[in-house]
Amino acid sequence: MPLDTSIEFLKGVGPKRAQTLREELGVRNFEDLIYHFPFRYIDRSKFHQVSDIATEEAYVQLKVRCNGVKEIKQKRGSRLEVQVSDDSGQMKLVWFAGLKWIKPQLHEGKHYLVFGRPSNFKGRYSINHPEIQLVESDRAVLKGGLQPVYHSSEKLSAKGLDSRGIMNVQKTLIPKILPYVYENLPDEVVTYHRLMDRKTAIEQLHFPADLESMQKARFRLKFEELFVLQLSLLLNKMGRMEKNQGHVFSKVGSIFNDFYTDGLPFDLTGAQKRVIKEIRKDIGSGKQMNRLLQGDVGSGKTIVALLSMLIALDNGFQAALMAPTEILATQHYEGLKDLLKGTKVQISLLTGSTKVAKRRTLHQALEMGELHILIGTHALIEDKVKFQNLGLVIIDEQHRFGVAQRAKLWRKNKIAPHILIMTATPIPRTLAMTFYGELDTSVIDELPPGRKLIKTMHRHDSARDRVFKFIEDEIAKGRQVYVVYPLIEQSEQLDYKDLMDGFESLSRRFPMPKYQIGILNGKMKSDDKDFEMQRFVNGETQILVSTTVIEVGVNVPNASVMIIESAERFGLSQLHQLRGRVGRGGEQSYCVLMTGYKLSSDGRTRMETMVRTNDGFEIAEVDLELRGPGNIMGTKQSGLPDMRVADLAKDGPIMGMAREAALKLIADDPKISKSENRRLIPDLERVMATKEEWAKIS
Repeated sequence: MPLDTSIEFLKGVGPKRAQTLREELGVRNFEDLIYHFPFRYIDRSKFHQVSDIATEEAYVQLKVRCNGVKEIKQKRGSRLEVQVSDDSGQMKLVWFAGLKWIKPQLHEGKHYLVFGRPSNFKGRYSINHPEIQLVESDRAVLKGGLQPVYHSSEKLSAKGLDSRGIMNVQKTLIPKILPYVYENLPDEVVTYHRLMDRKTAIEQLHFPADLESMQKARFRLKFEELFVLQLSLLLNKMGRMEKNQGHVFSKVGSIFNDFYTDGLPFDLTGAQKRVIKEIRKDIGSGKQMNRLLQGDVGSGKTIVALLSMLIALDNGFQAALMAPTEILATQHYEGLKDLLKGTKVQISLLTGSTKVAKRRTLHQALEMGELHILIGTHALIEDKVKFQNLGLVIIDEQHRFGVAQRAKLWRKNKIAPHILIMTATPIPRTLAMTFYGELDTSVIDELPPGRKLIKTMHRHDSARDRVFKFIEDEIAKGRQVYVVYPLIEQSEQLDYKDLMDGFESLSRRFPMPKYQIGILNGKMKSDDKDFEMQRFVNGETQILVSTTVIEVGVNVPNASVMIIESAERFGLSQLHQLRGRVGRGGEQSYCVLMTGYKLSSDGRTRMETMVRTNDGFEIAEVDLELRGPGNIMGTKQSGLPDMRVADLAKDGPIMGMAREAALKLIADDPKISKSENRRLIPDLERVMATKEEWAKIS
């Protein structure tokens, strides 16, 4: 009975049920079914007295005497009412369906185990459609334990495969299939981590002897799943490094050194220096660099990117930086151009708005090697864009680009360029080890000196007058203010109305000519958006009313206040990104989260988290718990692996242990050639076959 046997051949399933299992749960064979684990358990070891029952009890288990059985006719069909009691009191059991099966089982004077969900009607408790079991001896009471509860569906339930039906099918399958389940982890790993053996773990996760056994089984199977995942990622990374030769940047020359000595406008932080050393080691190794650079908003990733590009130039190569939006690409270009003023480095910008004549000149300079650094959007991947010698590619917020788009950039040179990926969206450690598991990771975990932490406040709509007074005071100090409204595609018209209503309200409170208010939204033409943004950058407007188009790519050091309207409609990551638009200068900055009084539990948690901390990584961890991994990474882009047992949002510590164990195994047996390690190969092949492109960047 091999694990890949079709589920229809299991007794009690058959072709029709098998088809529904495939459609509803993706269960195709015996292996799929044994890995369809319970998502919770009901404690059947505990017994209640009738007098103990309370409405907050989800389920109760009783040992009662049947005192009378009555079938009552109704307009449609009948209902069955059974009076039961124990030493503490009496209650009623009720059935509205299945009477012909239930009624013959009930006999006055007999004792029964009863299990179900209690309900209260006019102070009297009853249980509708309970499970019942005739007590033939006192030993029956001792059969309790943890009863598994399985995910099912309406269609499955209609075919008798509700949670209890699935449990019965599992009871049929597991004893038969366990002899065909082998131990897939190396003995050393099992012993070192004190893991339950695989067969026992599968059995105990379905039908645990007790709570401790269930917990040990769950840990074992989570560890196994994450270990195989990490092993596959590390093997891929090792294979890529062996296969992908990289340009050797052997020297740090005058371009880098002159800028480092004379051009840096500030001293680098210790974290920035550490990251540059990590990058220098990669690009001098002869292997293609694939490095992820994480750094919170304002941590100084751009200067690290520039210094990396200058090393490429010192070695006779060109560099490119690709950003997801025109606003962000333009900001990178303007910032880097100012930093490189007075040097011989030639830098240019290429976006969808670049004029044809400018493009021709740019293309020619790029092919001739006269243009050293090219900043741009998706326009960089066009076939017409040809470099003379591209050596380094920097991708900003790479999750906004598709795999095919990124790959086009890698092919701009015969030998693939070195890759540095930057993100200002802190990624929880668990997801970084999965989504970016094949990359080396650097973190800038230190803000530049002089930067003050942004003070964040949560205010309800009733406090709006006080918030307006606060805005007035900040403007009087010469500061500028953002007021951001949500923009959600499903209700774009409503959101636009909110934005315009807010603009009119602010215009009445802050009238011209004393105050100048700008407005920015996604419906505006590109030129109009640039005009409004430039006015704010130049200090010509004091208040900018905007949608989330200012989430990234805006750097106005004089802006000290961020007001976020309807803040409960934003995710934590987006709130943190918006907050990062202020605090760019040396003055104290503020973020005010405006909401109504009615907040969901998650909404309240988001507000409390934002007020409590400025740490983007802590915020990312809370966001992961609230939203789950698919939503954090962007489900369509990430294609995160489907986990059978492990939870990427909660199992970070196990993931860390599994990765360490995988690293140790690869160091000892890089080819997975030892006999006890080769038993992992089927699982590795399964993971690699299903993982699409969720961790691949080149």
